[in-house]
Parts: sequence; C-alpha cells; structure tokens
Amino acid sequence: MNTSSILALHRRRSLIAALALAAGGAGWLAARPSRAAEAVVAVPAPATDPAVPPGSTSDVAVIAGGCFWGVQGVFQHVRGVSGAVSGYAGGAESTARYDEVGLGTTGHAEVVRITYDPRQISYARLLQIFFSVAHDPTQLNRQGPDTGTQYRSTIFAQNLEQARIAQAYIAQLTQARTFGGAPVVTTIELQKRFFPAEAYHQDFLTRHPDHPYIVINDLPKVAALKRMYPQVYRAQPALVGAGA
Repeated sequence: MNTSSILALHRRRSLIAALALAAGGAGWLAARPSRAAEAVVAVPAPATDPAVPPGSTSDVAVIAGGCFWGVQGVFQHVRGVSGAVSGYAGGAESTARYDEVGLGTTGHAEVVRITYDPRQISYARLLQIFFSVAHDPTQLNRQGPDTGTQYRSTIFAQNLEQARIAQAYIAQLTQARTFGGAPVVTTIELQKRFFPAEAYHQDFLTRHPDHPYIVINDLPKVAALKRMYPQVYRAQPALVGAGA
C-alpha cells in the first residue's frame, strides 16, 4: 500500500489534527498540550507483583488502549520488551481486518501483543506503564479523538494469573482514587485470540513520525515514558520490521 492510500485510509484519525496544524501551525502545537499529554498520570507501583518463576525467560501480554499506533510505539521503547505487534482481539478471525474492525461491530479491539522478558520487567510493571502513559483508562469506548468499542480499554489476560494481577491493580488504583475519583473503565477479557494487523500498521509511529495524528497524540506518550520511567526507557525501539 502506497503512502497516499495509507493517508486516505486513516483520514478519520488525522483530519482533526491536520486542520489544527493548518490553522495554527507549529506554534499552535507547541502552545496546546495534546490529549495524550493531558492524560498522563503518575500511578502508584502495583502492590501485587509476583516473583518471576524460575526458568521464565519470555512471556506475552495483550492490551488495548485506543489506537494501536501509539500503544505499540510506547512499548517498543520499554527495556525488556523484545517485540510489540499491533493487531486485533475480541472477535472472530473472519472480521480481523482494519476496514471491518473500524465499523465497531466486530467485537474486536485494536490491541498490541507484547513479548517481554519477565526477568527484566514484570507483567505488573507493564500494566503500570499501560495505565499511566499508554492511554487514559477512564475513557469508555474511546481514546482522545477516536470513538467506538474498538478503542476500548481492555486487558486481554493470557491466563488466570494475569487476570488476577490485573484485577488487583485496578482495585488498587480505584481505592487510591488515582484518577481524581473518575472510575477506571478498563475491562479484562480472558484468553481471546490475537490476530496481527496489516503490515502497514506495524511500526507506524517510527515510520511516520511527522503524521499529524502521531505528532499530537502519540509522540507525547513516548516522551512521557522517557520522563516518568527513565529506568526502563530505551531509545532504540524493538521494531517489528527489524525482526521480519
């Protein structure tokens, strides 16, 4: 798919950003904080963070927090993550295509499958980044300019232990009123199958850093990761294309 086709396909994500940039230029962008930047919240470390089982060297987490471009871009910059792939989960294989998922009727959410080394970063710590930097867990069926159930906040637990950790952390954040009393609307869906997204979605943030949607909504998330979690931030992302 060529560049013009990609831009046409994603017009609904970039139109607002493009108009805003055209109206005010770079000065407007510098003066106005992005929705992503506004959503960043310092959340407490998870109280439930089990020790890594002996011999465990690789594990998988699947999360949904709005447009997968930014979520993938954030976790590709996390130390201990060896891969982050954009895709779909929650619906049938036959509808795991961008044009159908975008209708909001398939049951799918835009997700990112994260492969990580639990000796370097735990599942609970990945969730801390998810709740604080990668998205706003108080927005129901939307993130920023994107609306629909395909943009819902969901943790697709791969097993009962992941579900237990996620439930405990949501309860902890709720009890602490971390988001000023706004409820955490993140749901947990157990063992739903993951389907990789189309190739042109992979590494989108790295390949299109000047795309208006990326500039306004997603680059601030990566900057927040670097600022808030310098101990796990890495400058060189773990790209899908690098391992293809």
